[in-house]
Amino acid sequence: MVTAVRSAWREVPPYQVRQFAALALEEVPALAQDILREIRRAYPQLQLVPDEFGEPRALVGIRQSLEHFVAHLTAGPDRPHVHPRVFQEFGRGEGIQGRSLDVLQAVYRLGVRLAWRRLAEIGQQVAIPAPAMYELAESGYEYLDGLVAESVRGYAEAAARQAGERLRLQRRLMEQLFTGPGGGRRGAGAADGVPPALAERAARIGWPLPERVAVAVLLRPAREAVAPAVAPDVLLDMESERPRMVVPEPDAPGRRELLARAAAGWSGAIGPAVPLLDAAKSLRWAGAAVDLTERGLLPAGELLQCTEHTEALVLLPPEELIEDLTRRRLAPLDSCGPAHGRRLAETLLAWLETRGGAPEVAARLGVHPQTVRYRLRQIRELWGTEIDDPDRRFELELVLRARRLRGELS
Repeated sequence: MVTAVRSAWREVPPYQVRQFAALALEEVPALAQDILREIRRAYPQLQLVPDEFGEPRALVGIRQSLEHFVAHLTAGPDRPHVHPRVFQEFGRGEGIQGRSLDVLQAVYRLGVRLAWRRLAEIGQQVAIPAPAMYELAESGYEYLDGLVAESVRGYAEAAARQAGERLRLQRRLMEQLFTGPGGGRRGAGAADGVPPALAERAARIGWPLPERVAVAVLLRPAREAVAPAVAPDVLLDMESERPRMVVPEPDAPGRRELLARAAAGWSGAIGPAVPLLDAAKSLRWAGAAVDLTERGLLPAGELLQCTEHTEALVLLPPEELIEDLTRRRLAPLDSCGPAHGRRLAETLLAWLETRGGAPEVAARLGVHPQTVRYRLRQIRELWGTEIDDPDRRFELELVLRARRLRGELS
């Protein structure tokens, strides 16, 4: 069996409650003025913003909150209160100005203390019992909690809107770096070659223009994956199918390690460091590396550095050209079976890379030197004097390295 909590306020005769409420409502306009005056004295930095009628919003909020609180007294202090929406505006204003809610909450507490002093005087005037007034004081501080909650809600809304606006401006800045007016081109009248529009957009989000950048392209590990926890100066676009990052001064000490930790769990690639207005070039290489990652030709599960995979990026993307060159330069192997042709190709590549004799090539391949001599004689028979042409040897090494990168040779 649940025992009802005894309320001292509900035991106050109704006529006394009505008398108390009437006197309190009469005091509200003057009390609101007194509270605002004391708040301004304690917090002179607090700005007063007028409403559409020219009255300070703070005064309106104080007056409304007092009226709402007193209006509920006749129903009992434990009833829910309607919190004026103006307190949401107060919180929203603090968020827009980039301030914390600490001062605003201190102001609220000061206002409640001042209001309670006057309500306590009115309670004595109409002989409200002390236990009932204690209960009323508790209700007043609960009401304060509600007002703070409204301000927090407004503050959060402002913060979310500002964050969304910054992300929107950040994406537009990135697009301009990659493709927009001035992206990769020097505009007339631009300081240090940076187009004024680009400099203006960077300034709007507080992004100092770096001398060099590197662009990363990411692959989502899952649709709901949490965005990489990058440093504030790293531009991040999570709206693209492949998220992108612009990393300022990528060669700064410790930058690579910080990026690797921030992108833990993500696959992707970061392009080479380039001058700011050449960001599109870094993006192009990063995108090419991610293409190879998706095809299983480069490792997944980490943020690759394009500069560490130059051979793959140079030899694998131009497939049509490499395939045509491969068909022409490796045509002599067509007369050999697949297995034997592969062994000859691996021997030829080892010889081209070492420029050594049979022992060096044999050590590289892990076979007997006599086997290498036999294969080298066959190679010379197949290619003839062409094998002595430096240009042909270069092309042969290119196509054989490409085949190895694709896993067709060991």
